[in-house]
Amino acid sequence: MDTVTPMNVIVDDIVEMNEYFTDVAMGDGLAPLLVLIGTVLVVFTLGVFGVLTLGAIGSLFSSSSS
Repeated sequence: MDTVTPMNVIVDDIVEMNEYFTDVAMGDGLAPLLVLIGTVLVVFTLGVFGVLTLGAIGSLFSSSSS
């Protein structure tokens, strides 16, 4: 039962963070554009490192005949 409390705190923090990001994304000026650019950069970076990780795992199981 001790693991329930930390999970509730984490979920509450994620919900609260989502509210803050929504407030910023709906703000005035360049704030929505900056949120969009930051999201694109994070998604692109995760995609590149995901592909590199899958390639590294794939090379572990493939035989190289040189």
